[in-house]
Amino acid sequence: TVRFAMDVMSGIPSIVIGIFVYTLVLTLNRQFVFSAVSGGVALAVIMLPVVARTSEEALRLVPVTTREAALALGIPKFKVTLRVVLASARGGLVTGGLLAVARAAGETAPLIMTAFGNPFGFQGFDHPIASLTFVIFYYGTSAYENWQGLAWGATLILILIMLAISIAARIALRSRFGSRENA
Repeated sequence: TVRFAMDVMSGIPSIVIGIFVYTLVLTLNRQFVFSAVSGGVALAVIMLPVVARTSEEALRLVPVTTREAALALGIPKFKVTLRVVLASARGGLVTGGLLAVARAAGETAPLIMTAFGNPFGFQGFDHPIASLTFVIFYYGTSAYENWQGLAWGATLILILIMLAISIAARIALRSRFGSRENA
């Protein structure tokens, strides 16, 4: 049933998630309607099915024989889970996290509905907050060329952030598991 729920959630358009979180926050606490908190909740809802499904697949790919071998050595089940299964699935888990971050980083619609955007500096988690995707949307549709230039700059920054995250993850995985060139 959890798998089915994650499959359904992954098919929901991001604007619908934004409207849902807006309505949820509006009914629970009006203070956080347009805020960084509600934007974070919306992005977390978007990231959840991606992380859940990729984590499930990464854990499923760990061979049963590896688990059974560790259990046969007398290692307690919780240590097998932590030290054998999670260690074997670490690459897939990191990949799932990166996929979720990549999906959330490119979302604009739920942030328009929840975080709303703020051209001024950070004023607190209970106030509207700017995001790169909102800047790209807002300034990119402007009639002013200098605003469109800002949108292109924000696009470049977003691409560079995603590139840096990808490179950092590859370096972290390579240093953790060693280079494959020697194998």
